[in-house]
Amino acid sequence: MTAFIIALVLLVAGYFVYGLVVERIIGIDPSRLMPCRTKCDGVDYIPMATWRVFLIQFLNIAGLGPIFGAIMGVMFGPAAFLWIVFGTIFAGAVHDFVSAMMSVRSGGDSLPELVGRELGSAVRQLMRVISVVLLVLVGAVFVVTPSDLLAGMTPGWADGTFWICVIFTYYALATLLPVDRLIGRLYPVFGAALLFMALGLLCYLLFSGIDIPVDFAGGLQSRYGGEGHPVFPMMFVSIACGAISGFHATQSPMMARCLKNEKLARPVFYGAMVAEGLVALVWAAAAIAFTGGYEGLQEYMSSHNGAGALVREISIAWLGTFGGILAILGVVAAPITTGDTALRSARLIIADFMGFDQKNIWRRLLITLPLFAATFGLMMMDFSILWRYFAWTNQMLATFTLWAAAVYLARHGRFFYICLLPAMFMTAVVVTYFFYAPSLEGLGLSITMSAAIGIAAVLIALTLFCRYLYLLRSGRRIHDPGY
Repeated sequence: MTAFIIALVLLVAGYFVYGLVVERIIGIDPSRLMPCRTKCDGVDYIPMATWRVFLIQFLNIAGLGPIFGAIMGVMFGPAAFLWIVFGTIFAGAVHDFVSAMMSVRSGGDSLPELVGRELGSAVRQLMRVISVVLLVLVGAVFVVTPSDLLAGMTPGWADGTFWICVIFTYYALATLLPVDRLIGRLYPVFGAALLFMALGLLCYLLFSGIDIPVDFAGGLQSRYGGEGHPVFPMMFVSIACGAISGFHATQSPMMARCLKNEKLARPVFYGAMVAEGLVALVWAAAAIAFTGGYEGLQEYMSSHNGAGALVREISIAWLGTFGGILAILGVVAAPITTGDTALRSARLIIADFMGFDQKNIWRRLLITLPLFAATFGLMMMDFSILWRYFAWTNQMLATFTLWAAAVYLARHGRFFYICLLPAMFMTAVVVTYFFYAPSLEGLGLSITMSAAIGIAAVLIALTLFCRYLYLLRSGRRIHDPGY
């Protein structure tokens, strides 16, 4: 219990201490005209109340990742708690905050355009592909799971297929309609359910007297049974949205287009990521407390074929029938409200690089229909494989974003180490994972060889960054007209 409380305090303190440090490094100009004023179009660029922007951003990023990801990640042992806390404070929240500010100061540009401006045209093209692929994967992942959860809560006629149709209809409306019509109105309701779930579970953990067997005394080695589950890199990919997630940077520009003032950026973007970290921390603790520890959690997961059953049991057992229903609705709402904005962001990214004006609904529909067709096709894949591809692509996108943010800060004479250090670490994670992971998503090499290649990749990337700094300080033009 003591370890959990310390983790909780550190996470909250991180927002008020390190969040303020990052804000001062970036520099805030309250007088700057925001994209919602300069480009107001009544569809995507719309001034919105700060509390609405926060809730939308929070629900955009808080999908299944901080819930299912935390449950699967904590099976690796107590190292998961350290990653959730310090990953959120020093990597994830910085990643979300800086990428959002980059978008604000570029007129609301989408992620590929932001990264391309800093890393070059070739990377811009690559990021366009990676971003759209990731967002379609998110749409597919976050249709399958909530449909299964809803099917388990409703009469027999309302099966998974029925709920897939309902969710797809909602996704279509959320993707096509102006952001304040549906998303801006429904998200506060969904947000209340999700926050009730997290706060209810937190109160139970703190005041019920239940034991939370974090067990730091046993060391930080992997507690995952069997071979092939080292903490590095596997845990750092399993726990993505609860620590750092490249998907978030695809969502930040959407809300950057609705933010009324730069001084509100830290509460919205850094704050939403800290809130997500809290959700992940609560669910990681709840999972091991409910099942009696890491081995018990692994046994439960293997016998119940996933985390969905565990989420339902914990919610009902700890919060009662009514509270459990609200909590489960929060868990259902979380992926749905991530999937809809994922496909909306994909539409915006495609529209940006094609130069398609989005005021006309037929132009929006022209982009949306192929996106939904691709999403439906991916849903035919095995869910476990789909999730692994999503997880790795997600972390790779975060890595590119952090490198771009480091270049952005260096170009503006700011303290770029706040992005450079997590960029180096995530480079090691994604490269090592690609070479170590099984053949379905990686090359299946030994962990020693994979880690060595990962370190080599970090050194190459760092060398390129140092060359960039040399050219920058010598006053030379670097590469793109964006400079």
